[in-house]
Amino acid sequence: MPSKTEQGSARKRFTRLFLGLAAFAAGPAAAEGPRITPSGLEVPRYVSLKYAEVNARKGPDEAHQLLWVYRAKGLPVQVVAETREWRRICDPEGGLAWVHRRTVDGRRSAMRVQPTNLPLLSAPKDGAKINAYLKSRSVAALDKCEDGWCRLRADGASGWAREREIWGADPAVQCRKG
Repeated sequence: MPSKTEQGSARKRFTRLFLGLAAFAAGPAAAEGPRITPSGLEVPRYVSLKYAEVNARKGPDEAHQLLWVYRAKGLPVQVVAETREWRRICDPEGGLAWVHRRTVDGRRSAMRVQPTNLPLLSAPKDGAKINAYLKSRSVAALDKCEDGWCRLRADGASGWAREREIWGADPAVQCRKG
């Protein structure tokens, strides 16, 4: 018969496991802020697609239905849940799917989803000189964000844009469905 100490330790492990499974099952909409995951990283968080073709599945296993194939290396996506091997992601069009962890990269990128080109400014302030334009539906490397502005790089040009003008910077969960 296990000692009281062993019983207490087993009960604590079971409680942690149960709470972890309950949080996982609740999904991203149940989160009230960042939470730690099997990778040790917080969700939600942004990553980018590592390859030119990435399979998007209905669940976290290759046996799950293939929903679509992303064909956009560098596309910014938001990780909203994860298992040890799989990441549930939200894409700029609101798609929600599971991808294998090896298909995402920790490097940040952002996308201009609005139908107009976005001026990239020389400084993080309104009225600054325009360095370049980020075309609609284009992806740029995201260097950093501060005080509502993000520094972007694309095709040899760089500049600042308002955080609200790009997809890939808002810390809130971007997909609420599914």
